[in-house]
Amino acid sequence: MNSKKRILMIAAENDALPGAKIGGVGDVLRDLPPALVAEGLDVDVVVPSYGFLARLPGLENCGSFVVLFSGEEREVTLLKVPGLHGGSSQYILHHQAFAPSGESVYCNDPPSRPFATDATKYAFFCSAVTQALVAGFLPIPDVLHCHDWHSAFLLIQIRFDPALHLLKSITTVFTIHNLAMQGVRPFSGDPSAFQAWYPELQYDAAEICDPKLTHCINPMRAAIRLADMVHTVSPTYAREILHASDHRLGHYGGEGLERDLQLRSEQGRLCGIINGCEYPKGVRIAAPAKKKVVELAQSCLLKWASRSPVLASAHWLAEKRLQQWGVKKSRGFTLTSVGRITEQKTRLLMTRINGKTALEQLLESLGDAGQFIMLGSGDASMEAFFVKVSGDYSNFIFCNGYSDDLSQMLYRYGDLFLMPSSFEPCGISQMLAMRAGQPCLVSCVGGLKDTVDHHKTGFCFGGEGVREQAQNMISEFTTSLNMFQHDNEHYRQIAKCASEVRFTWQDSATSYIDQLYHGARK
Repeated sequence: MNSKKRILMIAAENDALPGAKIGGVGDVLRDLPPALVAEGLDVDVVVPSYGFLARLPGLENCGSFVVLFSGEEREVTLLKVPGLHGGSSQYILHHQAFAPSGESVYCNDPPSRPFATDATKYAFFCSAVTQALVAGFLPIPDVLHCHDWHSAFLLIQIRFDPALHLLKSITTVFTIHNLAMQGVRPFSGDPSAFQAWYPELQYDAAEICDPKLTHCINPMRAAIRLADMVHTVSPTYAREILHASDHRLGHYGGEGLERDLQLRSEQGRLCGIINGCEYPKGVRIAAPAKKKVVELAQSCLLKWASRSPVLASAHWLAEKRLQQWGVKKSRGFTLTSVGRITEQKTRLLMTRINGKTALEQLLESLGDAGQFIMLGSGDASMEAFFVKVSGDYSNFIFCNGYSDDLSQMLYRYGDLFLMPSSFEPCGISQMLAMRAGQPCLVSCVGGLKDTVDHHKTGFCFGGEGVREQAQNMISEFTTSLNMFQHDNEHYRQIAKCASEVRFTWQDSATSYIDQLYHGARK
């Protein structure tokens, strides 16, 4: 491959820039570009400013240009971040409309108008990217690499706008990070509608509409159909999404887009490549003392509690449970979990079997042998469930918030990391836990199946329905606990093997080049 091949990545998140990360997309945009640069490629990354990114120190003003959007001309400024992030160039597009309701990456809209604010914001952002390219402010790439539905409007405009003929010969790649979020909006009849954004654009509605809501545009579906190559962030997930979802039975697949994905697979234009993980050289990941974990967790609780004049029961309970754990003389067995409190992550724990939830049965199996420390926040009703369980079970410490320092300490301290996701496009927490020498107990889906080897580097469970999956999770937890207590040498061997597994970004970058950039022929 030509060492001068240039890639332009378009995304909503980028953790190379402070504050521009919410989830896994930000991790990928931080770590993948340097790995591609190390393979001889030139990589540029562009994101919206969201207001706050435009205030980063030392930004280079690359110039301003006019973008026609929603029937009016808007002046957008292109900013370049100083220096090179691992050899890649970081760009920011700035306009006040990229911070429509506060300086945040994503906005929350009422259920009656889902995605309305964000869809308008990212439709405008994509128009700005096209004009920055056409006007010569951004270097013309050999490959346009779009990430999730937020960048799909770029592919739609290139396909249907004849004025963008300069961009039509560029190879396009689309990565699916979260198929459940599709950005569906109406074609017309709303200020946040496709025809309101692009009133002059002549398009084929059948090619970009939602399969069921045909009066709406589905950006995720459009990108799947229009990109030269479609990519998921693990091989198993690429196979799972070819089948229809049945949430009632706990099956999460194509989320209504399975027919389009089947077509791209048949064309040889769908592939899965596992995300990578950073493995710093010479860094010894030692387990911290229990006292250090307790102190840091208590410090986090104080910080979270200070955000409200009323003390949340979650924080009060967690403090009490930490105090109880802290005075125990024996270390015991520590189960850990770090992640967002969402249906995807916690449904199995909340599933009832014979009158009790799976979490309650798991805690009863654990008993006095140890404790379960969970760190996370998210859905309020689900948080309330975990708070109640913490009140009922003294071996459950629910830290209702997020701290990167505390999460890293839990990866290093725990004996078993629990990740019972109903679906998982890739997952990074299991890699971070394994890197620290903590085996994982995971559901056998997506990237979890691709990274955890049953009874070799961790413990896996499956099942045909939600109840069977939950029951198998409890059973496998009991197996792992018994092994820890009665065959500790075997357990430590699994932990050692987990710490030695490597899923490097360099390996992933090589696959990107071979399967996506080199293989994506027009």
